[in-house]
Amino acid sequence: MTMASDPPLEIAREHSTSLVPEERRSQVLASPGFGRTFTDHMITIDWTRERGWFGGRLRPYGPISLDPSTNVFHYGQSIFEGLKAYAQPDGSTAIFRPDQNAIRLQRSAERLALPRLEVETFIEVIDLLVSTDRAWVPLEREKSLYLRPFMIATEPGLGVRSADEVLFVVIASPAGAYFPEGVKPVSIWLSEHYTRASSGGTGAAKTAGNYASSLVAQQEAIAHGCAQVCFLDAAERRWVEELGGMNLFFVYDDGSIVTPELSGSILAGITRSSLLTLAEERGHKAVERRISVDEWRTDVAAGHITEVFACGTAAVISSLNRLVWTGGELAIRDDVGPVALELREALLDVQHGVVEDTHGWMHRVP
Repeated sequence: MTMASDPPLEIAREHSTSLVPEERRSQVLASPGFGRTFTDHMITIDWTRERGWFGGRLRPYGPISLDPSTNVFHYGQSIFEGLKAYAQPDGSTAIFRPDQNAIRLQRSAERLALPRLEVETFIEVIDLLVSTDRAWVPLEREKSLYLRPFMIATEPGLGVRSADEVLFVVIASPAGAYFPEGVKPVSIWLSEHYTRASSGGTGAAKTAGNYASSLVAQQEAIAHGCAQVCFLDAAERRWVEELGGMNLFFVYDDGSIVTPELSGSILAGITRSSLLTLAEERGHKAVERRISVDEWRTDVAAGHITEVFACGTAAVISSLNRLVWTGGELAIRDDVGPVALELREALLDVQHGVVEDTHGWMHRVP
C-alpha cells in the first residue's frame, strides 16, 4: 500500500497510576522467562484511510476492545516485529538495529495490504515506551527488554478486502533465555508433511498467519522430543528454509558458513544479517545459497558440516545437536559448536556495549 508520508505524529501521554510495585518488578527481572510479564505502559496509534495515522497515545498496559466482526479475526491482516533494548555499561539503554525492524515492518505491511508506518515514527514510539518503562530493562548479560510492535486491521464488518481502519501497538516484556535449556544444543524435527510458506506467499513477511501455520508441525516436534521444527520448501520438499521462528546456519570444515538464501519464502532475519557481517569479520566465508536436506545429512555424516545453529531476535543463537524425522535421525554434535559460541558472544558483546559498535547498530534511547 503506497501513500504519501504522514506529518509528524503527536503522542499523548497518560501515565499509569498503578505501577507494578518495585519488589514485584525485581522478582520478574531476576527470572523474566520470555513473554510472560509486561511493563506498565504500551503505545497505540490509529489509522484510517481518510486521516492516515493519528491518535498516538502512551497509555497504561491493558486490554484492547474490538468488535467481534473486526477484520483481523476473520481475514488475518496482522503483522508484527520483535526487537530488544539492552542496558549499557554507562547506565544508558540502547536498542539493537530498530531501523531495520521498521523497514521490515514496512515490507510486511505492503504484502498484507496494511498502511506504511514511517521509520522515524516507529523509532520515536519505541524510544518513548522504553524511556517511560526503563526500570523494566534488565541489567544482566543475556537479559533484555523485548519489544513487540504489531499492526492489525480493526475495521468491523465481514467484507473480504483490505481494511480502512488499522491499529498499531507496541508492548514490552523483560526477557531472559528463549530456550529454558540456555546455551545447550537443541533437537530439531524435520517437517516432511507441512510447509511454512511458498513462492508468492507471505513467507518473507512477519505475519501472524505464518506462525499459526507452523504450530501443528511444532506439536509434532514436541511429540518427538524436539524443541523446534525445520521446514523445507513447498515446491520440491527438498531445500532447507528455516525453523518456525529462526534462520539456520551451517558451518563447514573449511571454515565457511552457509545460510539458506532469501527466496521470497524465508524471513529476512535481522540477527541473520548481523551474523553474516560478524562472521566475515572473523575470517569466515559467509555464503547465502540453497542447501538441500540431503546435503545436510550427507555432509554431517562425512564430517564436512561441523556445526548447525539457528538464530533469531528472541533466541539469539541456539546450536542444534540432532535432526529427527519420520523413521530416522541424525546426530550433529553433543555440545555447542565453537563457531556458534564465538558469534553468539560477539553479538552479545555489541548488544550489551562491551565492545565498540563499529557498525552503528545500537540506537541509544534518549
